[in-house]
Amino acid sequence: MKTVTPEEMKSLERLSEKEGISNDTLMERAGLLAARKAWMLLGDNAHSASIIVLVGVGNNGSDGLVTARHLQSWGAHVTSFLLASRPTDDSKLQKATNGGVTVVDASDSGFLDALRFALSEATMVVDAVLGTGFSHPLEGVYRDVLAATNAERANRTGMLVFAMDVPSGVDAESGLADVVAISADATVTFGFPKSGLFRFPGASLVGEITVADIGIPEYLAEDIHRDIVTQEWARVHLPNRPLTAHKGTFGRVLALVGSINYVGAAYLACMGSARSGSGYVTLATTPSFQALVTTKLTEPTYLLLPEGSDGNPTAKGASTIRDSLSSYNVLLTGCGLGQHYNTNALLEQILLSDTSLDIPVVLDADALNTLAKIPDWYTRLQTPTVVTPHPGEMSRLLGKTIAEVEGDRVETAHQAAKLWDVNVLLKGPYTVVASPKGDVRIIPFSNPGLATAGTGDVLAGIIAGLIAQHMSPYDAATLGAFIHGAAGEMITNDIGNTGVIASDLLPMLPTTVRAIREGTFTGGIQEIS
Repeated sequence: MKTVTPEEMKSLERLSEKEGISNDTLMERAGLLAARKAWMLLGDNAHSASIIVLVGVGNNGSDGLVTARHLQSWGAHVTSFLLASRPTDDSKLQKATNGGVTVVDASDSGFLDALRFALSEATMVVDAVLGTGFSHPLEGVYRDVLAATNAERANRTGMLVFAMDVPSGVDAESGLADVVAISADATVTFGFPKSGLFRFPGASLVGEITVADIGIPEYLAEDIHRDIVTQEWARVHLPNRPLTAHKGTFGRVLALVGSINYVGAAYLACMGSARSGSGYVTLATTPSFQALVTTKLTEPTYLLLPEGSDGNPTAKGASTIRDSLSSYNVLLTGCGLGQHYNTNALLEQILLSDTSLDIPVVLDADALNTLAKIPDWYTRLQTPTVVTPHPGEMSRLLGKTIAEVEGDRVETAHQAAKLWDVNVLLKGPYTVVASPKGDVRIIPFSNPGLATAGTGDVLAGIIAGLIAQHMSPYDAATLGAFIHGAAGEMITNDIGNTGVIASDLLPMLPTTVRAIREGTFTGGIQEIS
């Protein structure tokens, strides 16, 4: 599903009109679908609900009036507060009033007092004030109305706030937010999700996101190369599990991960690969480390490497790794390797040799820290690659500050993928996956429960496991991040987002894959049509 800027959305609306789909048709469809979503949110309280619709100028206000009309006709009591006067011949306003919607105009005396009283009794507030039209600090009645709404929501948690397209006061492209921007419980966005819904601070104000198909043909957006990953995309791309399969069917992962100080990283990464469906996982490590981890890692096999006096592998192990690669489908490395001189030399000899590895690699954590010390490392990398940096690792790789990396995560990942000619997965809230061809995908999860050590090792393992099952590196990175985020959602829905640990993800991975395959996973982006 494409994600668009406001300007791109306007262009798509113009193209739709040329295709015979009028602006009025789009507004009627948007208002109806928003009303349906609002009704679903209200649940058993819908017929007795007291609903306020805050109506601004322009199309967003018109959408709101259509929504008000439908909600009133279905049995709710609806009052529309017009923050700006609308033309007397406004058909949307006329239909709303003729349908029984109470209308209060900002020019009426006592407008704010009437709004505050209505807010004190409201079941739901529908925000149809600005939509994608916000681009400057809010002032006057707009500021007063949004501030009053937020104050009531803070004092009375039972009142739902439902935003149409984008919460008012949030920039639909940048995600910047006015100090009084609406804080919504849910947002329905029309046609295609707007980029600002997934950029902070605005992303913290949108609540549950639903995308409403208002009738704009998808092919009109085919030149836009930014997507939000949906459950349907994930379901379609899950590797098949034929009844005739054996362990070789699902591929072999060679994992050069873990060290004396990071035993858990080896466990999490290897089991991430196994739990995501790979048929065979081998841990490449030293005899000393094998003795530490073998009772924890019973499923993987082992490829033993020469070790130094500190128990870490030496550069001599590069030939052992390279000689073994023909038996594997993917090499995973970096998780918990540490930054030892010998380990760094080993990685450089494996990854940056004049001879291609001939299989894809997944590079995480200390593999990235090693590369960050090598000028122009990407010019020496000769194999399909996925890199999985968090913002700190990305800042070291690019020589930028974390603030610069986070300032525009999509553009950061996009430019890095093109420069390095690799697939980039920039971890964090709304993880971004970018291909060297210029495509970008956003993973629709922002979960503080996953902000704990080791979850990145599990993610790297999942991606390697999916590549082993014959997925392309870009698709594997995308699907791996979706499965990882979905598993996190399922865990936190069960136990909350405090105290989740990385190993909680492992037994949840098969359950998550099953839910995605069967279409029963309920998180991420919702869609209505």
